[in-house]
Amino acid sequence: MPRFDANIDLMFTERPFLSRFQASADAGIPAVEILAPYPHGATEIRNAATGAGTDIVLINTPILDPEAGIIGCAADPARRDEFESSVATALDMASAIGAPRIHVMVGNGDPESTAANDCAVANFRAAAAEARTRDLILMLEPLNLVDRPGYFLSTNDHACRLLDRIGAENMQLQFDAYHTQTMTGDHTRTLRGLRARVVHIQIANPPDRHEPGAGEVDFDWFLRLVDDLGYGGPIGLEYIPSGTTAASLDWFRTNGCLGRVVLHRSPRLRSP
Repeated sequence: MPRFDANIDLMFTERPFLSRFQASADAGIPAVEILAPYPHGATEIRNAATGAGTDIVLINTPILDPEAGIIGCAADPARRDEFESSVATALDMASAIGAPRIHVMVGNGDPESTAANDCAVANFRAAAAEARTRDLILMLEPLNLVDRPGYFLSTNDHACRLLDRIGAENMQLQFDAYHTQTMTGDHTRTLRGLRARVVHIQIANPPDRHEPGAGEVDFDWFLRLVDDLGYGGPIGLEYIPSGTTAASLDWFRTNGCLGRVVLHRSPRLRSP
């Protein structure tokens, strides 16, 4: 079975945020990912992670307006400056806390609009160039339109077309089995076809975004496939526990997935 990291914005929420690093390590998952680190100080986050011995795998770019549901603006030509500022904030945070990857949230927009696609490509090219100076990897992740109506990037095919146009070695695909299965189905065949492009994998069980064993997907089979495909990084547990976080981890313990996780550091990209 692969290694895992815990999304501590969704898991271990029974505890204060900064204590979730230790909670994850104590549960046998000494690696985490963070959706929204920005309300917390970088020094506090770094100290909590170091104290717990946890690796921070990734963060997201800032949510621009939570109340309005605006989580990005990459495809909006009228908000280029705002996109640039949000990426700069994410780069500073990732560098300060030692997170090697950033999921760049795209935001809403018309996926058929030439202007929106051109804007997104230009924004991502500039962001990738800035990230490369800090040895960081940026990622695109399609989000399903059930949970995120109007989101510009909702399919892996669209993400790959954008990545082909961007042409940056340090901008790659984040594959989310939950979003893929909810949006288009056939997530295992899709992962097989995209394996060479995928730099990070996340899981949650449709239809309610719960843990393995609480939904429609056979994750025992899926995780064996991930191993067979040679994916060596951690898999992000980006699910909402159906009960307590501790109870949600029973499936992993039963399947022998926890208690043998090792820290993972992504290989750094070499400068040309």
